[in-house]
Amino acid sequence: MQCPSCQNTDSRVLESRSADSGRSVRRRRECLNCDFRFTTYERVETTPIIVLKRSGAKELFNRSKIINGLSRACEKTLINGSKIEFIVNEIEVELHQGIRKEVKANEIGEMVLTHLKDINEVAYIRFASVYRQFDGINDFMKTLESLQPIKKEQLASVV
Repeated sequence: MQCPSCQNTDSRVLESRSADSGRSVRRRRECLNCDFRFTTYERVETTPIIVLKRSGAKELFNRSKIINGLSRACEKTLINGSKIEFIVNEIEVELHQGIRKEVKANEIGEMVLTHLKDINEVAYIRFASVYRQFDGINDFMKTLESLQPIKKEQLASVV
């Protein structure tokens, strides 16, 4: 591993521990040339997932785009960063376990909405309004009405 300070390739591992829910290894290293300490992460190389955009363009899957969208949707809710990270990890695992390596962007959006529906209605509506490109109040009302039967079923099961 190349030292970020002096570019020497000789280093020793000081400490290793599991990271990212066991999907990677975090290592503290020390350069044998300049004694600079740095951190590296090791993870299994996976086949990249290609996202097919609405425009027809293709791009590599970028988990930070989902994190950014979820963070905006979850602002001022009780959903914290670790919960957002958990949702993104779950979606990424689902995508990597799938047979197809090309996934439509709308499929990823629906996966996000599926997770949000069970967690927080406000975040669900916020994410849906951007993802589904709501044009007006009618789009909001349709989405709110789609949430209503779920609430009625949940109340019926409690009573």
